[in-house]
Amino acid sequence: MLPMPNITLATLNARYIHASLGLRYLKANMGELEPLTTIREFIITDRPIDIAETLLADAPDIIGLGVYIWNVREATELVKLIKMVSPQTLVVLGGPEVSYESEEQEIVQAADYVICGMADLAFAELCRALLAGKRPPQKIIQAGQPPLSLIRLPYEQFTAEDIANRLIYVEASRGCPFKCEFCLSSLDKTAWPFDIDAFLEAMGRLYARGVRHFKFVDRTFNLKVDTSIRILEYFLAKQDEQLFLHFELIPDHLPERLKAAIKRFPAGTLQFEIGIQTFNPEVQTLISRRQDNQKSGDNIRWLVEETTAHLHTDLIVGLPGEDMDSFAEGFDRLVALGAEEIQVGILKRLRGTPIIRHTEAYAMRYNPAPPYNILATSDIGFADMQRLSRFARYWDMVANSGRFKDTLPLLLGHQPFARFMAFADWLFSTTRQTHKIALSRLFGFVYHYLSQEVVVTEEALFAAMLADYARTGQKGLPEFMKLDVEKGQDNRRRKSNIATQRQARHAH
Repeated sequence: MLPMPNITLATLNARYIHASLGLRYLKANMGELEPLTTIREFIITDRPIDIAETLLADAPDIIGLGVYIWNVREATELVKLIKMVSPQTLVVLGGPEVSYESEEQEIVQAADYVICGMADLAFAELCRALLAGKRPPQKIIQAGQPPLSLIRLPYEQFTAEDIANRLIYVEASRGCPFKCEFCLSSLDKTAWPFDIDAFLEAMGRLYARGVRHFKFVDRTFNLKVDTSIRILEYFLAKQDEQLFLHFELIPDHLPERLKAAIKRFPAGTLQFEIGIQTFNPEVQTLISRRQDNQKSGDNIRWLVEETTAHLHTDLIVGLPGEDMDSFAEGFDRLVALGAEEIQVGILKRLRGTPIIRHTEAYAMRYNPAPPYNILATSDIGFADMQRLSRFARYWDMVANSGRFKDTLPLLLGHQPFARFMAFADWLFSTTRQTHKIALSRLFGFVYHYLSQEVVVTEEALFAAMLADYARTGQKGLPEFMKLDVEKGQDNRRRKSNIATQRQARHAH
C-alpha cells in the first residue's frame, strides 16, 4: 500500500502573535487533500536551518511557502537549505513578494514553482497535478481571480491555541477600487465583497469559540456603508465588554448613518486605521491618490471629539514630489487633529507597484535589499532621509507607545515636527542607537533633553515625568531625577538659610 501524500503549508511571521490568514485560506480550500495538509508557522527570528529540520521531519511531498517583504531573506535561505538536503521535496512559493518581478528573484530560482496572485484555489489544483505525476512545464503559474463565492472561508482553521494566544484576522471583502501607486492594492480593479450572511455566520462561530478581538484586513471597510453598518450592528448586539474590533477606514467617507453606528460603541471597543499618507494635493495627484483633505481632517476630528474609538493614522515619508517642509506641514496638521497614534512609514518599493514610474523623474533611490525602503529622492537627500527614518523610530518609542502622555506636549510645543526632529537628532547624537534602548534609559534621555535643551518650568517637567513614569507601573522617584531633586532641595535650603540670616540681621 502506497503511503499517503503529505502537504505542508508554512510561512515565517513577524511575531508569534500573528496567525497567517493566507495559509488558512489555502488549507480550507484543499478539498479532498485538506486532511493531508498541515500548517506550520514560524517567526523570522527562528534559524532557517532549524525551520528546515522541523519541516522535513514531517517528510512532506510538497511544501507551500508564503513569502512576504518581511520574511524573504530568511525564506530564501530556507528554500535553498530544503532543496539541498531534500531535492525531491517540491517547494511551491506564493505571496505578494514573489507574485511580481518573479524571474529575477533568487528564491524563485531555488524553488520548484511559484503561484502569482490569489492562490486560494490554484494551490490545490497544482498539488493535485503534482501528486498525479503531471508536473506543469512552466515554473511560474499565474492564478486567475476566482469568484469569492467559490472560496471556502478559512475561519474553522484557527485552532484553540490560535484563539487563546494570537491575533485573529478576518476580511469581509478583498481588493480596493483606489489606485494609490505605492500600494499593491492599486493593481486591483475593484473591491469584491464576500457574501455577508456567510461571513457573519463565520464570525458568530468564532465568537462562540471565544474570539473577542477581530482584526479586519479589508482595505476599504467603509466603502459600502450598508455592509459596514450591518457588520457594526452585528457586533453591537453582542454587548460584550471584552470585544475589540480593528478596521481600516477611508478618511473622507464617513456619512451620518455610519457616524451614528460608530458613536454607539463603548470605550475600548473600536480601533480605526486611517491612511492619510500625505496632505499635499500635488503629491496626491502625482501618485493617483484621491482624497478630500478637508473632509478627512473633519472626520478625524469628529472621531476624536465625538467617539471613544482609538485612531491610528498613517503618513508616508519619501513620496515623489514631497520635501521636508511639505511633510512637516502634513505632520503638524495631523498632530493638531488629535489622533492617538501617527504611524510615520518610510516609502517602500513593493514589487509590482506603479510607484516605480517616478524613479527617474524624482531621482528615487531605493534600498536594493528588503524591505526596499526609500533612501533618497530629488527632494530629500540621503542624510535627511536617514534623519526622518530615525524620527519615525523615535516617534514610535515616545509618542505612539503612549508612555509619555503628559510629557509629550512639553516636547512638541507649538511646532511638533520641528521640535521632535530636534529631539531625534539629539537622541541619536547622544546614543548612536535607534533600537534596544531600555525604557528606563529612554525616560532619562527625555528628561535630560527637556531639562537641558528646552525651556520648560521645573515644576511642569517634574509633574509630567513623574506621572508618566508612574503610569508604567514603576514606584518612587526615578534615578535620573533624584540628583536634580537633591540639588533643588539644597538650593531651597540655601535660600532658606540666607533668608533666615537676613531676618536675623534686620531684627538687630
